[in-house]
This record gives sequence, structure tokens and C-alpha cells, in this order.
Amino acid sequence: MTTIASGTDTLTRDALTVLQPGFPGTTAPDWLLRRLGEGLASVGLFGRNIASPEQLASLTAQLRAERDDVLVAIDEEGGDVTRLEVRTGSSFPGNHALGAVDDVALTLEVAAELGRRLAECGVNLNWAPSADVNSNPANPVIGVRSFGADPGLVARHTAAYVTGLQSAGVAACTKHFPGHGDTAVDSHHALPRIDADPAVLTERELTPFRAAIAAGTRAVMSAHILVPALDPARPATLSPRILTTLLREELGYDGLIVTDGMEMQAVAATYGIERGSVLAVAAGADAICVGGGLADDETVRRLRDALVTAVRTGELPEQRLADAAERVRALARWTATAAHGTAAAGTDEAPARAGRSTGRADVGLIAARRALRLTGGDGFTPVTDPPYVAALTPVANIAVGDETPWGVAAELGRLLPGTGTGGFTGAEAGHEALVAAGERRIVAVVRDEHRHPWMTAALDTLLTARPDTVVVEMGVPQAPPRGALHIATHGAARVCGRAAAEVIAGATPA
Repeated sequence: MTTIASGTDTLTRDALTVLQPGFPGTTAPDWLLRRLGEGLASVGLFGRNIASPEQLASLTAQLRAERDDVLVAIDEEGGDVTRLEVRTGSSFPGNHALGAVDDVALTLEVAAELGRRLAECGVNLNWAPSADVNSNPANPVIGVRSFGADPGLVARHTAAYVTGLQSAGVAACTKHFPGHGDTAVDSHHALPRIDADPAVLTERELTPFRAAIAAGTRAVMSAHILVPALDPARPATLSPRILTTLLREELGYDGLIVTDGMEMQAVAATYGIERGSVLAVAAGADAICVGGGLADDETVRRLRDALVTAVRTGELPEQRLADAAERVRALARWTATAAHGTAAAGTDEAPARAGRSTGRADVGLIAARRALRLTGGDGFTPVTDPPYVAALTPVANIAVGDETPWGVAAELGRLLPGTGTGGFTGAEAGHEALVAAGERRIVAVVRDEHRHPWMTAALDTLLTARPDTVVVEMGVPQAPPRGALHIATHGAARVCGRAAAEVIAGATPA
């Protein structure tokens, strides 16, 4: 049974219940276990917390030994943003690859299999999928995390993803409301602004969220973005007009509203995390996500006390905090029921649940292969001698991180032992790659070439000197394709690299 420390009053319990903190390490620290006993109901996991599926299962079991109904959340989008496979690269392509295939049954199956793996490890809330319409190709933080630039396509795949994930007993958290796709600023660093009029927002940004709500998404994550047509003063996470009037009342959503990380500079730099958290709950948020960068007991205490003080001074209605805490508990109850139902659906006595995964463990690789788009290559003969892979490497955004390997070198090395590789950045990248490659065939790997002029210049240099260069675009394929063969993978997951390597080496898929 769930235990709450005696002497912890209802207000303090509720304040702890709405927090969703991270923590360091691969085992739960004592302070976190103590807070779970006092009323904390959620934790957030990141790459730093995960060494293996077995270790993760032990960690979640440790948390549940303290509080059996704890919500264990993770930022596992698959594709470029992976925590479960942070050190190897994901076994699943991301949203952009799934959107390129445009097979909603495949998207549902991928999400269900990903959900199954999370559930096996004891994770029951996934901060995914991204329902953002990537309408601005210059977007520095969404990109391949989006299913695409067409609202209808994004909507149908968002709904399929929600259905697949939740069929495994893992709650989906559709993000980033009301839509982060038309931004040119990363909200980890500053406050983005979307200057679209209400009609455009309704037909573009909100269409996928309406589909997610119709599909029964159990959670929605707010975005730290300013949308003047909806609220000229406050970012969405802190806006009653956006979270309560629009999301709750107009769109009819009644599930959990989770904030994006409150330590992100779009909120923290202006409001601070304590003030920002109070304003978020007052605006309609139910769970405060914090811990991507801040992960200690002092942060939890500060946020708890800020919420309690805000209630006692009349700034935050006590009923609003109580309602938020109850939504957290309601989601915890759903995950327990859903997990039981999923287990039952796998028995001989119970029928399979609608939308349940068929259990193809390699469905991620299958999807990655289907997502490839090849241009040129007439008369292309597979590379048989070990090539040189020149990775033209941009700075990774914070959501993706720089821990996760990407590219095709490792997979090509498996198929063609002796493959060389190097990473290159900046004005001299092309010349440096030519020198490093020597006489070997060059495979140039890029990521969002259209956003990086230095990358375009490097490719110009490589292709002028070596027209037989193969180009692999692992970001959004916005730039004109070129090279002896151009392969667009629509993402940089490990399976995307493997699918591209198979084509380059002429390997028959296993």
C-alpha cells in the first residue's frame, strides 16, 4: 500500500504530489525515497539514470517499494531523443521517419513495441509523442522530432502513436501544447514566439492536439512559447487562457497537464522556477516537470514551499492545487489498471486489446528501412571496400543531447570492416575531410544541411573534388539532394544508420 508520512498535512502532500522531479544516479537517493513517503507521486527519468533495461527495472522496483502507485516518467521519443538507449542509439526511428512512411498501422505498432519495452522496465508515463507541426524548416529544436509539416499527417500519426503507446499500459504525454513547430528559437535557451493568427493556429498547430485528445491521450505537455494571438503576456505554460480556456474548455481535454521542464531558460530566466511553478499551477497545469538540469532535494523543497506559501497567501487557490494533485493520482490509478489489462490481454483466456502490438521486436528497423528515400544513384554500385565516413557534425540541441551516437560509421564498419571515420565542423570541414579520407571512397553524413551554411560549403568542397561521394542526410531533408547517391533517413537513430549502411554496402537486409 502507498504510505504517507504521518504529520504531513494535506496541503503539503498536494504540493509534493504535483511535482515531477528528476534525480541523479542509477539508484534512487535517500531523499527521493523520503519524499515519496511524504506525498511525492511522480519522478522523471533521463539518460543519466539508465545503464541497462535490467538496471532500470531494478530502479523502478526500488521506487515502487516506497510508493506502489508512483508515476515513473521518461522522455523516450525514439529516434534522436532516446533515454532508454542513450549510449547506443535508438532501436526505433523517430517521428519524421514514421511520417515519411505515412503508414498509421506501422506508427501504432512502433509505439506499442516501444511502450511494451518501457512497461517491462517499470516506466508508465512517456513524455511523447511530439505533436508539433514542423512548419518552420529553420526550427532548431523540433525538426525530425515532428511527424512532418502537414497538419493532417501529423494529426493521424499522433493519434496512432497515442493509441499504440497506451495499448502497452504506458500513458502518452502529447507535446508541446499549443505547438512548438513554427519557432526559430530553442526554448531551452530563450523564449520562442509564434506570430500566427488564430485561424492559422486552429488549422495548423491545434489539429494534432485535437486528434490526440480524441485518441484519449492521458497527458498533454505545455510549451514554453509565447503565442500573442492567444495570450500576448505569458508563455503557454503560465497562461490561463491557453491551458484552461483553450485546452480545457474549448478543446474539452480533462486529462493531466504537465509542464515542460521548468528549469528551461524560456521560463526560468524571466520568472524563476519557484514563481514559474506557482503561475503554471494557477494557469491550469497539474504536474510540474523539473529535473533535466536541476535534480536535488533542495529544488523539491523550494518548489513545495513556494506552492504552499502561494496557497496560504491567497495567490494560488487551494482547490486548484487539490484538483491538480487529484489528476496526478487519477493518472496513477489509470496506469495500474492499464498495466493489469495489458497483462491480461496477453493471456490465452483474454482477447487481445484493440491496437495491441503484434510483437515484432524488429519493427523499428523495418520502419527505418521503409523511411529511406534515395535520390540519384543511377548506375550506383554498392561500396565494397572500406570507405571513409565524414560526419559533418552540428552542435546537438539539449533535447537530443550529445551522449547518443549517431551516423552510419558504426553500421558501415560492421558490414565493411576497416571503415574509417571522423567528425568535422566549421569553415574548413570539407578540406579537412578530404585530407583525412585519402584515397578512400567518401560517405558524407549531414544533419539538417539546410540550417548550416558551413555544412553546405563542406559538401560543395567534397563533391567538387570527389563526385562519387555518397551523401546521407539524417536530419530534415530540406536541402536539394546531391551526390553520387543521396540517402534521406529522416532521423539519426541507430536503426536509421543501419538502414542507410545496408544500401551503401549492398547488404541484403536480415
